Amino acid sequence: MTHDHDLVLRPTQEQITAALNPPAGRNGGDLVVETLAGLGATTVFGLPGQHALGMFDALRRSDLRYVGLRVENNAGFAADAYGRITGEAAPLLLSTGPGALTSLAALQEAAAASAPVLAISSQIPTAGLGGGRHGYLHELPDQAASFRGVVKSVHTVRTQSQIPSAIEAAWKSALTAPHGPVWVEIPQDVLLAETSIPVVTGGDAFPEEVVPRPELTAVAAHLLSGAERPAIIAGGGVVRADASGKLLQLAETLRAPVVTTPGGKGAFPWEHPLSLQSWIEDRHTTDFLEDADVLLVVGSGLGELSSNYHTFRPRGRVVQIEADLGKLESNHPALGIHADARLALQALLETVSERQDESAPERVREVLGKVAARIAGQELTLEQEVLASVRRALPADSPSFWDMTILAYWAWSAFDAKGPNRMHSAQGAGGLGYGFPAALGAAAADPTRPVLAVSGDGGALYSIAELATARQYGLGVTWLIVDDGGYGILREYMNDAFGEATATELTRPDYVALAESFGVPGVRTTPETLEADLAKALSEPGPSVVVLPALLRMFAPTHLGTE
Repeated sequence: MTHDHDLVLRPTQEQITAALNPPAGRNGGDLVVETLAGLGATTVFGLPGQHALGMFDALRRSDLRYVGLRVENNAGFAADAYGRITGEAAPLLLSTGPGALTSLAALQEAAAASAPVLAISSQIPTAGLGGGRHGYLHELPDQAASFRGVVKSVHTVRTQSQIPSAIEAAWKSALTAPHGPVWVEIPQDVLLAETSIPVVTGGDAFPEEVVPRPELTAVAAHLLSGAERPAIIAGGGVVRADASGKLLQLAETLRAPVVTTPGGKGAFPWEHPLSLQSWIEDRHTTDFLEDADVLLVVGSGLGELSSNYHTFRPRGRVVQIEADLGKLESNHPALGIHADARLALQALLETVSERQDESAPERVREVLGKVAARIAGQELTLEQEVLASVRRALPADSPSFWDMTILAYWAWSAFDAKGPNRMHSAQGAGGLGYGFPAALGAAAADPTRPVLAVSGDGGALYSIAELATARQYGLGVTWLIVDDGGYGILREYMNDAFGEATATELTRPDYVALAESFGVPGVRTTPETLEADLAKALSEPGPSVVVLPALLRMFAPTHLGTE
């Protein structure tokens, strides 16, 4: 009996000859870039460093495109966005010690948001490994230990022959649902040494599929088909699995209202009669969801931002589809189905019965009306008009990347993404500085569409150096900086909690003049001229900066029991 895995392709005579006579002048770094190219990579991000020079030297002998950023953390954010936009594992080349550690915050965001990033770092020479104090530059007792609690998997290389297999295993890990960042480290001497190993010509780039258990989807279909008031929460897993079409089919079959989480923005059509939009940070919405007798949660762990800050208490039966096993039933008891969202939704579509419920659209309109009335009573016209201006100025098919800033918090609830995989933010880990470098990664992934980045002035200072990157590579990103003179959301939090804010006020530069010093056009706008200025900037090639001096406020929360 012959199994598929027993079949080995016989090399041609030409391949044998090439393998026996590899080109001279190659080193361990060539094995890295050849493996990446063989797996299908076309673009790499990173920052060179002393121990990693073997990898970077090999880039000039490859067809890989290199996009170099000015700070490792920003390079990680760019790779994160490239992975989100393309669905491919985005290679991130880093040096040892400080260079590696500077990427940690970006890798935490990639882990929290399930973005496939393949980080490849150098290490000190092999002789220095093992935890001794040898005094090598950048030496850490156990560099990989700093990453094990952040990334999906760690792959350590000690010889050149291990390089292709380690990178291939890491690639598969990054792209197996749930997607996420992975870590490979290779010592300096292994990268620099000349190699006689044949040129790497291919690789198995196909990740494992996370298939639902049929007995569980059968039970879930039975529950949903018999429900009186079904509802659906769609998270980022729907977007990452490219399952929005199947979600729409299922919602229409069940006549089930759908709300999307901040990570699931665009997973369901905003204006659909069954769309509760993204107002999950609102008691009217969570009350409605709590009243569902069967609640289907797809691609969400119902974490803090997806549960109105853990105040959400479903009273009905919960069915949770989640590719991350650790998130399954982590916050609420459920019929837990460990699966990729696309495969699980397909299984449900093949099994559920169509429901008749003419009242669902009216109940959705009622909830959205209550939400709108609540916001209208808070005199937040400026904030609503600014967000509406951004939406009108941004082309419908353009992606946007949002830093942790008040306008982004509004966007989580009130911004129509116009489709899946078009609005991204740092809501996974919540670190500052994400918006602009992530937008650069998206522009590198697809230069045919303008990209929008949105930051506050505080977050902008984290990534201001990347104006040089934007200019160097001519990346089509328009950066909207909302300048309120400090860390605006922290100012609000502290004023509310303590009556006075501390350490939130910032001396900041003239952002227009600063942008122009990098050769990037800049303009200072007003709420009244924002739409026109932003649309003009987005319509022109290359990078640009639009600065909006404005003090924006958040809508009142509903999770504190004050409503």
